[in-house]
Amino acid sequence: MYDTIVTLKKGEGRVLKSGGMWIYDNEIAKIEGDFQNGEIVTVHDFDDYFLGYGFINTKSKITIRILSRKQGTVIDKAFLKTRVRNAWEYRKQTVDTSCCRVIFGESDFLPGIVIDKFSDVLVVESLALGINLLKPLILECLKEVLLEDGIEIRGIYERSDAKVRLQEGMERSKGFIGDPFPTKVAITENGVHYLVDVEDGQKTGFFLDQKYNRLAIQRLCKGKKVLDCFTHTGSFALNAGIAGAASVLGVDASELAINQARENAVLNHLEDRVQFQCADVFDLLPALEAKQEQFDVVILDPPAFTKSRSSIKNATKGYREINMRGLKLVKNGGFLATCSCSHFMDPELFAKTIAEAARSAHKRLRQVEYRTQAADHPILWAADQSYYLKFYIFQVCDEL
Repeated sequence: MYDTIVTLKKGEGRVLKSGGMWIYDNEIAKIEGDFQNGEIVTVHDFDDYFLGYGFINTKSKITIRILSRKQGTVIDKAFLKTRVRNAWEYRKQTVDTSCCRVIFGESDFLPGIVIDKFSDVLVVESLALGINLLKPLILECLKEVLLEDGIEIRGIYERSDAKVRLQEGMERSKGFIGDPFPTKVAITENGVHYLVDVEDGQKTGFFLDQKYNRLAIQRLCKGKKVLDCFTHTGSFALNAGIAGAASVLGVDASELAINQARENAVLNHLEDRVQFQCADVFDLLPALEAKQEQFDVVILDPPAFTKSRSSIKNATKGYREINMRGLKLVKNGGFLATCSCSHFMDPELFAKTIAEAARSAHKRLRQVEYRTQAADHPILWAADQSYYLKFYIFQVCDEL
């Protein structure tokens, strides 16, 4: 079938055998046959037992990403269309599909590619060489599958501009795939209207993974004074505003994001109650504390402070600091919503860090709920990297 055979060392392939989809360079005993990086190869265990088909890239530490474990599978358009259709049918059953992540890499058994749908626009990010070669076919399949449900895609924008592509021996890529179109796309989520900038916004333009976490804070915010830290384009702040908050302050260090947040506030007729400020959250929180400011609800939605195991210690300090500062600004009986989107900040470490912050702030926490990413970002068991978002809501009580 696929003539190049990759044989694993004895005792290796533990991630793969437990349901994962990656094979690392140090797990491989030998590669037999001629191949070009990005091509499909056959993977055998040390004893020649068939393990699967995947695409290879010897420039990457993740040397093989598995596409199928079924012997005799042909990786062609029919195969890809089945994968894409399964992904779309899953979304239709689990989330609001007007805006959603349609393909979530390994979790949809298409490793290395992410595709977000914003109304009738697709934004694609491919991070692995093999899937990048299959990308045109995957997009063709997705457009066909969506059209079956009467959804006609008017444009596709590529945001494959992450640094990780360099580790795959690929250049960073950004721009239109096909005909150009206006890159500010109007969407509605949880009753809130946004203009999503697919060209210059962070990552694919909007963080869809927090969709239902944003909805969860709505019930806490009616008539309340709310602080939304790391607001980006204002999503949590606007959910608080639409729920009837008395006042909301959203803070972010990016001038571009704050300008977009203000546009979104006007779009929702919330500019009188939802204000935005461009500031460094680490500087602003102590300043608000010094002024003895207090809020009914404080939301902390920081970027990933760590993207590697080596920097986890410093990241933990960052999470501890903002949670301690945030807790001090919550009125007795008020609420803190706090999260981490770093895979390397595992749930146990994040919980421990929050507990340390609460002790430092002399606050008691009553957990309201714990949530993860929205269901259109499914967590594939055995693929640890697919579980990354941790989201808590606490009631904050003064120590008595």
